[in-house]
Amino acid sequence: MKRNLNDLYAFVTVAREGSFTRAAAQLSVTQPALSQAITGLENRMQIRLLTRTTRSVSLTAAGERLLNAIGNRFDEIEAELEMLNALRDKPAGTVRITCVPGVLTRTLLPKLTPLLREYPDIHIEFDASHGFRDIVADRFDAGVRIGDTIDKDMIAVPIGPQLRMAAVASPDYFARHPLPQTPHDLTQHQCINLRMIKSGGIYVWDFDQEGGDLNVRVNGQLTFNTAEHIVDAALAGFGIAFLPEEEFGDLIDQGRLIRVLEPWCQPFPGYYLYYPSRKQPSPAFSLVVETLRV
Repeated sequence: MKRNLNDLYAFVTVAREGSFTRAAAQLSVTQPALSQAITGLENRMQIRLLTRTTRSVSLTAAGERLLNAIGNRFDEIEAELEMLNALRDKPAGTVRITCVPGVLTRTLLPKLTPLLREYPDIHIEFDASHGFRDIVADRFDAGVRIGDTIDKDMIAVPIGPQLRMAAVASPDYFARHPLPQTPHDLTQHQCINLRMIKSGGIYVWDFDQEGGDLNVRVNGQLTFNTAEHIVDAALAGFGIAFLPEEEFGDLIDQGRLIRVLEPWCQPFPGYYLYYPSRKQPSPAFSLVVETLRV
């Protein structure tokens, strides 16, 4: 029986997105039209592919088997269509990159702006998120992470200098509390904690000196999952903040924040663009990689 490829592609999109709403937006169709297409596909196949509730969409066993059988085929078709763009006079196509918001503003956009102006047919979609994304499962072309957090099976390209952590607080805070002399002294201070989005745990402050590494669990009144709010809280005098020094911008040089424990904060690998190995990357993707490479 002849199948409707549009309905099959709609099914793959819903299955991967886990949501009719997100899939409809990606396919540029209405949610009722998408739901009708999936229902029609299930009726023609006489088997249920998706389990729907008011809050979620999940695959049945049959749906899982169908997705595994045809999902990669559509990916291959899309890859071949992208390769056809390489036959045009100018590099073209969309490159999808996931990254944390800070590196998007400070590194990616400034570096890529000249490229985008020179090649108007290259489009870049950014996913700015504090959580780690699976770039293969979520169909990104590349991601950006700090170097020592990247899986070994990925190709990693440095796009920025080494980083250093910085422990800082406002002059008002240190007017009321003594300066810490070692990381151990932090247990006697109010500290501003960071909750990790992926693990859900509280970040343990890690310091290093020639004598070795030292991890300290700190306490305080405030906990955030975003760097910008930690900076604001430090400026407001709520305690000591601990983030990559670039997050504080010029605030340390301006004297609005005072840095402590600097000898305990040694450089570590900076941000890398990472992506899975591919035999024939598109010209647009290759240009993006070379533009970002340090």
